[in-house]
Amino acid sequence: MINKPTLAVVGATGAVGTVMLELLTERDDVWGEIKLIASERSAGKKLMVRGKEVIVQALAPEVFDGVDVAMFDVPDEVSAIWAPIAAERGAIAVDNSGAFRMDPEVPLVVPEVNGEKTKDRPKGIISNPNCTTLSMIVVVGALHKKYGVTELIVSSYQAASGAGQSGIDTLEAQMNKVAGKELGHKAGDVREVVNDFGPFPAPLALNVIPWAGSLREDGYTSEELKVRNESRKILGISDLKVTATCVRVPVITTHSLTVVARFKNPVDVDAARNLLRNSEGVVVVDEPESKKFPTPADVVGTDPTWVGRIRASLDDPNTLTFFVCGDNLRKGAALNTAQIAELIAKEFN
Repeated sequence: MINKPTLAVVGATGAVGTVMLELLTERDDVWGEIKLIASERSAGKKLMVRGKEVIVQALAPEVFDGVDVAMFDVPDEVSAIWAPIAAERGAIAVDNSGAFRMDPEVPLVVPEVNGEKTKDRPKGIISNPNCTTLSMIVVVGALHKKYGVTELIVSSYQAASGAGQSGIDTLEAQMNKVAGKELGHKAGDVREVVNDFGPFPAPLALNVIPWAGSLREDGYTSEELKVRNESRKILGISDLKVTATCVRVPVITTHSLTVVARFKNPVDVDAARNLLRNSEGVVVVDEPESKKFPTPADVVGTDPTWVGRIRASLDDPNTLTFFVCGDNLRKGAALNTAQIAELIAKEFN
């Protein structure tokens, strides 16, 4: 009889935690006991996991005793304190926050791209990338293995849920306010109707906002720098040229990106398309003649990264342009964390 490892889900009652519990029910049963952990105010709640009712425990050092793997979906400041505590208690911490992503002693892992890095964890912690990076990196990683990427120019179209539940609530409230209104043709009319911007610097309903994250001195936002720095670390290219512009769009869930990727070697677009069709975790929808390509409405609730509009550059034989979509709450957060944890679970068999 195989002894299955014990799993703890920290932040089990949050938005990503809820998706995580769904994934644990849907995916292969590689776990023994599953503990659900959250803040003191959520302790005592009962949640269903794999058809069983589990009582949520309050976050405390002793809850990690006997835990083999602990998946964290909590704010950065909480992970910064508690992931090391979990590791000290013997658990391998898989962290979905930004607390450890750029720590040189913590691997930043996407299983389809650099899954072997899960075994190199001197601090007992493995980090999960940002959801924007995750929405493109599986496709970029597959192309990189064959052609050798040298530069990425990226524009993101990020869903409201990337700003948390307040982002979702704000967009829904704004859409309800503008519904049925005679707004005319002036952009300013939306501002007259919508006066609560929530976590956004402008109305999101019927609008796009070229801003996500916090401002840096160089004019880029923190979200844009995450795309740059995380792509470098995941691909193992410390000097990879990356320029990103992050844009918030009025979509509830699923991030999209336009990617211009330059490679060391010439790229045949048909060969690249076939390579992606045969790549793990990628779905190709690319039929320009019939206007078939991925959109957030098609992708939401699914696990793979979807790619379309794959085009060879008209000016540079080493460059491809493509459009990708990925559910930011699944592959962009919960699923990648679960996949990392499952790789670790194999070490216990």
